[in-house]
Amino acid sequence: MGQHFFSGCTSAKLDSKKRFVLPQAMRNGLVEDGELKCTIALGLGGCLAIYRRSAIDEIVKRFRSKQHVAKYQKFFTLFFSTLYHTTCDAVGRITLPESLKHAAGIKGEISIAGVMNKIELWPKEVYDQNLAQLMYGQEEDTDLRETLAEAFALLEESAETLEQKTYEEALV
Repeated sequence: MGQHFFSGCTSAKLDSKKRFVLPQAMRNGLVEDGELKCTIALGLGGCLAIYRRSAIDEIVKRFRSKQHVAKYQKFFTLFFSTLYHTTCDAVGRITLPESLKHAAGIKGEISIAGVMNKIELWPKEVYDQNLAQLMYGQEEDTDLRETLAEAFALLEESAETLEQKTYEEALV
């Protein structure tokens, strides 16, 4: 079986207790060693991110070697002070901590997007705007479309590199 990754997108509404229902398929992807444990963190670009516990453990392991580098101190303080270990309740709901809800600008409805090793939580209007820019981008805003083209070019680059390695190995 291949390595797990998250994909797909859905929307959900926060209830009065700042909870939302995480889709079953995404909940299943968070289960490790028979337990559903996850961590909510600040994400890139203004979203929140839900990670499997093992993914956070790996992030911590990599950051430890840089913990005394002065230029990273503010980032480490903000990142680690806003990590929340959590799980889902019996219905599949996760509670968003108020500080993270506020930091991401989430008011009511969210988009829940599976993105490789994490689940991103976006204010629905921001996610919809990003998707529209990608699909129908205006002429003055081509950054996202250019990034999309570059990302798919990486797939070709990797395939070409693999083919070159195989060819070079065959010559030896």
